[in-house]
Order: sequence, then structure tokens, then C-alpha cells
Amino acid sequence: MAKPHVLVIPYPAQGHVIPIMELAQRLVKQGIKVTFVNTDVTHKLVTSNSLEKDGFSGLMQMVSIPDGLEPWEDRTDLCKLSKSVLRTMPHKLEELIDTINEEKNNKVTCIIADGCMGWAIRVATKMGISRAAFWPASVCTLASVLSYQKLIDNGIINNNGMPLNHDQMIQLSETMPPIKPADLSWACFEDSPTVEAVFQVVREAVEAARLTEWYICNSTTELELAAFSLYPQLLQIGPLLASNRLGDQAGHFWQEDSTCLEWLDQQKPCSVIYIAFGSFTIFNQTQFEELALGLELSNRPFLWVVRPGMTKETTAAFPDGYVERVGSRGRIVSWAPQQKVLAHPSVACFVSHCGWNSTLEGVTNGIPFLCWPYFADQFHNETYIRHIWKTGLGFNKDEGGIITRGEIQSKVEKLLGDNTFREKAMDTKEKVTSAITKGGCSHKNLSNFIEWIQEESTDAQEYST
Repeated sequence: MAKPHVLVIPYPAQGHVIPIMELAQRLVKQGIKVTFVNTDVTHKLVTSNSLEKDGFSGLMQMVSIPDGLEPWEDRTDLCKLSKSVLRTMPHKLEELIDTINEEKNNKVTCIIADGCMGWAIRVATKMGISRAAFWPASVCTLASVLSYQKLIDNGIINNNGMPLNHDQMIQLSETMPPIKPADLSWACFEDSPTVEAVFQVVREAVEAARLTEWYICNSTTELELAAFSLYPQLLQIGPLLASNRLGDQAGHFWQEDSTCLEWLDQQKPCSVIYIAFGSFTIFNQTQFEELALGLELSNRPFLWVVRPGMTKETTAAFPDGYVERVGSRGRIVSWAPQQKVLAHPSVACFVSHCGWNSTLEGVTNGIPFLCWPYFADQFHNETYIRHIWKTGLGFNKDEGGIITRGEIQSKVEKLLGDNTFREKAMDTKEKVTSAITKGGCSHKNLSNFIEWIQEESTDAQEYST
């Protein structure tokens, strides 16, 4: 009998690829065949970064389809990318599935699509294929997406997703954290065309939610009870982390520099500031230099990820003499094996953009945060860290919108000088761990989901014969 064959398709961004890649690896471990569909550009990035050591077996096939943009066009232009994806990829996905289905005993029996690729759920429905949506970010963010019509009806946003009152605080329920309309995941961009283009993705995501048989989320009620209570049809299966299965994380766009782990081995326990801002955050040169000087003023060892393209300038320029002054106390790398870094006993705190993957990785290792959100769901996540879980602090900007070196030094001292943050972080870690271990709710839901995939495959084969 043919194996179940699942087609998995993430949104083309680092923070989306990694968690759904982890889900795909869990499926492969259970003997399920997976075709992992990236855009052409993302496919080249992912497959060029050490697939051999990432534990892919013969059951995992990596393929790609075009996103409709030319190879040289800027994929960080979310307005252009969003429109191009919706215009180009549905037809290309249908063609790919038709080609796969020509092979005997290889038909696609289920599609798992990123919630931000809602059009793929429509394709699955049209082609009569079982389907599930996967949400890689916080459920709080998904709740705001699913509530968009309510926000329109209440006069908070217009029909294009634009906030009508930027300063008004909103709460989706009494027990959920308040947010500003301007911090909604689709509304935090500076230009209205981008807001409107991303809001169309939101509309597609809501339509997909109506068509899915399962909506699984990379989170847990131990972290987001209120959000799950608001939308009980959403099922927790997270946090999905390679470290939970003692494996290596796959799906990176950049090559990891593992030598920083050897450097961490030489540092004292709970002494190192780890600084990383994910794949999308961009600083101007002034802010970059203030961060560098703030880390220098802390007089603590630090590990700082400065990825290519992190500043608006061509290359990030450190202050004169900076690298020599910080010497071996500061280790700077272009990309780090973050899960292993955060699990290292020498790490004291995490200066983070609060992307959901980074947030989960910090939480599951009991690490306190210094929050520096940049866009989208990161403001939701900062609210969780600071005000709900109380495992971190935020920064204040000066009149020019800059987080100064003095502010950075002050917040580092405040966070690391108060053991309450570490205690809260360790308590949160224990709660999350209980969800993903055998018998926990996330573990049960994931097992049930895998059983459903296997049953659907059997049903599909019996129907076809």
C-alpha cells in the first residue's frame, strides 16, 4: 500500500519556513512522505545550507515553484511579493500536484499550508485533497487576523485594513493583552499600499480557516490560554523545536557559525548577553552604533548576530576601534545555531526582536528577554513577554526614535540585577515543557493529527480503487 503523501507549503520567509519544516520532519519520522514546496528563491537558500546534516531522509522531497517575481527583484518588498504570490502561485501549485499525481502510488493525499498561504487551501479544496492550515506565529496574532471583520464593524480599521485611530487600545477579549491598531500584524507598515496588500493575505487566511479540516498552531495553552479560548477550533501542537526531538534545526537561509558554541564554553555560567534580531530587522547606522556601544558599556561578555543586510547601509560599520576594544569579550557572527545557543548554560539573557520562533526558543530554555520588536506579530509577543509572562523588559526610545547606549546599559543591568525575571522564565519553561512531553496536550494533538493524515491516505486509496 502507498504511503501517505503530504504536500507542505510555507510562506517564503525564514520565520515561517523553520517551524513548518520541523513539522515536516515529525511527519517523516512517522513514515509519511513529504513534498516540501518553497518558492524558487527560498528553495535555493534552504537547500544550500547543509541539508545532509539536517536529518532529511528519502521520504522528504524538496521542490519549488516560482513566486512570479524576477530573480533580482526585492523579496522584502511585501507589497510586491504579496500581490505576485496571489497572482502566480495557485496555478503553479495545481500544475505541480497534477505532475506528482501522474505517478502511481504517489498521489498527494493531504496539503498542509501556512496560514499566510491561504490560497493553497483553496487549491486543495478545488482538487478534492484533504487539507490543514498551520499557523507558525502566536495564536494572539492569528486571533486578530480571524477577528478582522469585527475590527471593521467596530470602526477600528477600514475595509483595506488601515487603522482609523492609531492610539486607541483594543482588546479582542477581556483576558487578552491590549494592543494598538497600528501594531496589528498587517497594519505596522509605513505605506498604505503595503498595508492593503498584506491585508489581502489576511483575508485569504480567514477564508482558508473556513475551508480547513484542521487548524494547527505552533503554540500552547500554557502560553496563550486566552487566545485559544477565543477560538477553540485552533489546536495547539507547539512549541515545535528541533531541540525537543534532540535533532538539528533545518530550513536556514544562512550558514550557521557553530564556532560560537566553543566560545560560549569558555564563558562563566549565566554571564553572556545574546543579541539576535532574526531575518528581517533593519537598523539605520545611528541605531546600530548605539547598540554596539551599549553592549560595550555593559561590561559583560556578549554574542551578537550581525547578519548580512542588517543595516540600511551596504555593510554594517562598527564604531572606530570597536572590535579591538571589546576584544574576546564580544563575539560577533553572521548567523548562529540559536536553539543551541539559548540552551547553553552561559547565556544570561536574550536581546530579541521577539519573533515567535525566537520567543519560543527563549521560553523553552528559561531565558529572560530584553524586547526590541521591529514589525508584525513582534509587538504582540513583546506584550506577552513583558506583561503576561513577566519574563522580560522593553526599551524606551529617545525623542529621535533611537534606543540609546545608556538605555541599553540600564536595561541590561536592571534585568540581570533582578532574579525575579529568571525565576519567572524558569517557571514558564516548566509549564511549556509539560505540554510537549508525552501525555501533554500538544503532544496528544500532534499524535492525533498524524493519525488523521494516515487515515485520510487509506480512505483516499480505497476510494481510488
